[in-house]
Order: sequence, then structure tokens, then C-alpha cells
Amino acid sequence: MSTECVTGLVLAAGGSRRLGQAKQLLPYRGRPLLDHVLDVARACAFDQLVCAVADELPGVDFGGFEVVENPRRGEGCSSSIAVALEVVDADVLVLLLGDQPGVRPQTVDALLGARGGARFAVCHYEDGRGHPFAFGRAAFDELRGMHGDKAVWKLLDRHADEVVEVPIAGPVPIDVDTWADYERLIA
Repeated sequence: MSTECVTGLVLAAGGSRRLGQAKQLLPYRGRPLLDHVLDVARACAFDQLVCAVADELPGVDFGGFEVVENPRRGEGCSSSIAVALEVVDADVLVLLLGDQPGVRPQTVDALLGARGGARFAVCHYEDGRGHPFAFGRAAFDELRGMHGDKAVWKLLDRHADEVVEVPIAGPVPIDVDTWADYERLIA
């Protein structure tokens, strides 16, 4: 049994440029899309829950979460991670995407269970790598120093020999970036 303190960070500060409206508020199963991701995080064995947002998101239930505002959302998700790390008090940080409601608590459990103390752990689905990702405290300084939207992926590429890939059954859950993604999700 691990005694590590784990923070679940939901990244929900995206500008939804490709979609044209706040994807976090899109209706999904009778509630805002982001609510489903927050529910997944609540169902995980996290010691701290943090959600990074850029704007007010009316109708979203942030109960149990420390909400941090990212005033630099145009600088990519790395800016949300840096802002969130200011309040993170943990040994391990798990990143969840606010527009990916198909991730399951069992996936997070598998990721954390197989991490084995590694600085970097990722889910490896049948069709490739995907979120959630887990980072040990030894990676936090590098996370703070990242810039841009794909910075996490580049960080993982730079440390490829240190990344633990955790096999997860099924395809990478749909990440809603476009209307076509949203239509696939609700289909």
C-alpha cells in the first residue's frame, strides 16, 4: 500500500478555439461535459482535487475541488499545469483532461498501481498513449518550466527511457476538440 499523497488535476482552461464555444459546458448525458470528468476524479483515490479553469463555468459542480484560474490559457495546457502546481501538495500529480469524459476511475487506479515510483507514467491504450498521465514529485520542476500546448508530450519524449507505459484495454477515450469529436462522443 502506497503512502504517497496524490493530486488529481483536471485541465479545463482550454479556449475551445476549434469548437467555437466552451466545450466544458457542452451537454453530455444531461449535464455539462466537465461535470463527468470531475465525477471521475472524485471517484479516484486522490488526496487533493484541483481544477484549472480560464473562465467562470456556470452550472459546473466543483464540489470538493480547489479551483485555480489560469489567466494565460492562450499559452497552452502547460500554463494551466504551472498555475495548478502552485497549490499542489502531493508526491504524485495525475493529469486528467476536462474534455475527456470517457476515462474511468479503474484506469487511474491501474496507472497509479503500475507506476512503481517512476517519475513518469502514462496509459498505453490499444491505439496508443493517452491520458491520464502521472508525474512523480521529481518531475514537478520540469512541469513548471514547460511552455506550449504539446509540452507534456515533448517532456515524455525527452525522457522516453524513464516513462512507464501502463497497458489499458480499449482505445484512447475521445478527447473533444472539434464538433466531429463531440458527435462521436454523443453517438
